[in-house]
Amino acid sequence: MNNIEESIRLFIEAKQLMPGGVNSPVRAFKNIKGNPIFFKSAKGPYLTDVDNNRYVDYIGSWGPMIMGHSHPKIVEAIKKQVEVGTSYGAPTGLESNVAKLIKKALPSIEKIRMVNSGTEATMSAIRLARGFTGKEKIIKFDGCYHGHVDSLLIKAGSGVSTFGLPDSPGVPEDLAKLTYSVPYNDIDAFVKVFNNIKDDLAAVIVEPIAGNMGFVPGSHQFLETLRSLSSQNGSLLIFDEVMSGFRVSLGGAQEVYNIKPDLTALGKVIGGGLPVGAFGGSKEIMDYLAPEGPVYQAGTLSGNPLAMSAGSALLEILLSQNPYNDLEKKSEYLLKNMLSMMESKGIPFSYDQIGGMFGFFFAERLPKNFNEVASTNDEIFIKFLTQCLLEGIYFAPSKFEAGFISSTHNEDVLDETLSKVKKVMEKF
Repeated sequence: MNNIEESIRLFIEAKQLMPGGVNSPVRAFKNIKGNPIFFKSAKGPYLTDVDNNRYVDYIGSWGPMIMGHSHPKIVEAIKKQVEVGTSYGAPTGLESNVAKLIKKALPSIEKIRMVNSGTEATMSAIRLARGFTGKEKIIKFDGCYHGHVDSLLIKAGSGVSTFGLPDSPGVPEDLAKLTYSVPYNDIDAFVKVFNNIKDDLAAVIVEPIAGNMGFVPGSHQFLETLRSLSSQNGSLLIFDEVMSGFRVSLGGAQEVYNIKPDLTALGKVIGGGLPVGAFGGSKEIMDYLAPEGPVYQAGTLSGNPLAMSAGSALLEILLSQNPYNDLEKKSEYLLKNMLSMMESKGIPFSYDQIGGMFGFFFAERLPKNFNEVASTNDEIFIKFLTQCLLEGIYFAPSKFEAGFISSTHNEDVLDETLSKVKKVMEKF
C-alpha cells in the first residue's frame, strides 16, 4: 500500500500558492475525494511519485505518451534542439516538417496553423468558421469539452432547442446566446436545433470520439448527419480531435469513421507531449487567416522549436510503426479481464476502446451521452479508483475522463495491472 506523505505535504504547500493547489482542476482529485499525487519521473509505462511509489500509468499525460514516457528518440530530439536554442519567436523548418507529417496522416488538412494548446486550436477554429461563413451561431454537444473558450463553456438550456447558458461565471450571457448545446448522439435533437438556427449557423463542433465524458464514441449515423446537414447548409463541421487525433488511429477519428471535417483541432500529441496545438483544413478556408486573409490569429511562441522537434520525432515513429491495432488489443485484454473480475463480484461494468484510447464505466450498459455517464455509480468508482492508487495503478481520477495505453504496456505490465486489480476487488 502506497505512502503519499510527501505528496500530501506538497499539496498543502501548493494550496497556499495556486487556486485549489493545482494548475488544472482535474488534478485536484476532487472527483474521487482524494489527495493528488505529485510525480517526479516517468519511464515507459510507469510513473514514480515524490514518495518513490511506482504506478502503472493509464493516463499518459492525457494521451500523448503513445510510445511510453521518455521515449529515447523523443528525448534525444529535445536535447538536440535545446543545445541550439529553446525559442526564437521566428520561423523554423521544424514547423514545416511537423505540418507535412500531419498532412500525411490527415488528408482533410491541406494547410495548418500551429498554436500553443488545444483550447487555442478550438477557439481559433471557431473564429475562422465565423469569419469564413459570415455567420455567428455555433452548435456544440453536452459533455464535449473544447477547452476553456468563452464561446464553448456552455451548458444546455431548459430545452434542446434553446440557446446555451454560461457554464462558468465570467462567460457573458450575450456570448452564450450564440452557442447551442445539444445532447450527444441525439440526431433528432440536433436536427431540431439545426433547423431553427441554420440561417445563421457558422459551425458545428464535436468530439467525434468524446474523451471528456469518459470514453463515448459518436455513432456513425450521428456523425454522418452532422456532416450531411452542415455541408448542405454551407456551415463548417469542426472535429475536435485534441484527444482522439493520433490516438485512436493514425488518421484520427475521421479515419475511423471515414468522415471528412472542414476543420480539425489537434492537441499536444503533435508536440510529443510538450504544450502545443494546431488546427487545419482546406486551403480555401485556412487562407482566410491572417496574413493571407482577414481573420486575425497570432501566437508569439506558436510552433516553438522544442515542441516541434519532439512532435516530429513522435509523428515519424507513429507513421512508421502504426501501432494502433496492437494498442487496441492491449486495451481489450486489460478491460476484458477486468470485466470478468467485476462480474464475479456482481458489480455492473462496461467498457469500450478504439486504438490507444479506452473507457470503463460502472454501469451494465455502455453510456451514449453525458447524462448516462453522469448516472453511473459514483460510490463504486471512487472506491475502485482510490484502491487502485493505493496498489499502484494510475487511472484517470474522474469518471468523465478517458484512459490511454502505450506501446510499452506489454503483457507483463498488463498482467501486473490485473494482479493489482484482483487485490483491489478483494475489498469489494
